[in-house]
Parts: sequence; C-alpha cells; structure tokens
Amino acid sequence: MDFQAHSLKSSDDSSTSSKLVLYSFWRSSCSWRVRFALNLKGLSYEYRAVNLGRREQLSPDFERLNPLKYVPVLVDGPVVVSDSCAILLYLEEKYPEKALLPADLRLKSLNLQVGSIISSSIQPVIMMGLLKTIEEKFGPEEQLPWAQSNLEKGFNALEKLLKDFSGQYALGDEVYMADVFLAPQISIAIENFDTDMSKFPTLARIYESYKKLPEFQASSPERQPDALH
Repeated sequence: MDFQAHSLKSSDDSSTSSKLVLYSFWRSSCSWRVRFALNLKGLSYEYRAVNLGRREQLSPDFERLNPLKYVPVLVDGPVVVSDSCAILLYLEEKYPEKALLPADLRLKSLNLQVGSIISSSIQPVIMMGLLKTIEEKFGPEEQLPWAQSNLEKGFNALEKLLKDFSGQYALGDEVYMADVFLAPQISIAIENFDTDMSKFPTLARIYESYKKLPEFQASSPERQPDALH
C-alpha cells in the first residue's frame, strides 16, 4: 500500500530530526498530540497520511508498523514506536532539548496524571469506532449525550486537579506534556461535541493560551496535508 507522503519542515533541519516519519490522520486527537509535541521540540518530520475513513490502517503494510492498527506511529531510523503516550515519552528521552516534562517530581507526576486521565479515561470512550457502535446499537441520537457525559466527567476531574497549579498553561507558565494532551482534547470537545466550557473556567482560560501558540496552530487538523475542507 502507498501511504500519502508529505515532508513538513520546521526551523530545525538537523540530521537527527530529518529522519523522523509520522504516520498520522488529520482528525486523530492522538496524532494531534504528537504533532504538537514535535512542533514544540522544533523537530522536522515527514508526514505520512493514513486515511482511517478508507480503512488504510487495516492494510498489511500498516499492520507491520503497528499490529494494533491505530495511528499515530513514529519511525525514527530503525526504531518504530506506536501509541501516542509511548511516542511522547520516547521523544522526551531521545530529544531532551525543549523538555516537556519538568525536573520537579511533583510537577512531572501531575503532567503524567493529566496525560493518563485524557488518554485512558476520556479519549478511548469517545473514539470514532465506539461512537459508531453506539449509533448502531442504540441510535444516532445517543452519540452526543454519551460523548458529552464522558467529556464532562473527565473535564471535571481535570478542572479540580489543575485549578491550584495552573498559570498561563496547565501547570504554570511553561508549556509541558500536560498541555500537549489537553489542547487537542479541549478543541475536539468544543468543535465536535459542543461542550460547554463555561463549566470549566480553568480549562477554558488555558485553552485561550493554547490557541495563540504557533506550534499548536501548525499541528491543528485543518492545517494537515490530508485535511478535507
């Protein structure tokens, strides 16, 4: 199978970063996290689109990269890493410049906790495949209430967790890994599921800061080569 290949260059054209290849789908929030992190770290990469609508993730070629058949997948020379959480931790170890995890253990643990809440308790229960199953079994009118209920449950937890630690961003005035998880999830909650962010003033405030970041703007779905407009 021939995936769409696109070369995205950042300000860093070093030989260490030019070999990075990201298999991504423009609407995937998990892919969005990785794109955001790559941009924040100033790492250039080649974008290879995997069209989930055409079920390209089920092809034998892609299965060899990720047997679970999900995006994103990062290829760094001989190293292949799938799952956004694993990719982000790999990038943090391999490319420690512009660190996304602080040295302070308390702050580091809070960053990882935010990431875990989003990747384990929010995103999996609003996945496209699950929402399609809900539609098939219970009717299309059940999709939105299901998604909104689960988003609000997760956002309530995040609001309480972050209200005493947030600054311009989730955990102060620096962009960290918590923000890499939060920014796409909040955007998707607003754009796709009409979430009322007035219930979550801390999250709403820091999201306004995310929207001003060039790295976040460049990673957004509509700016990707495979985006449908």
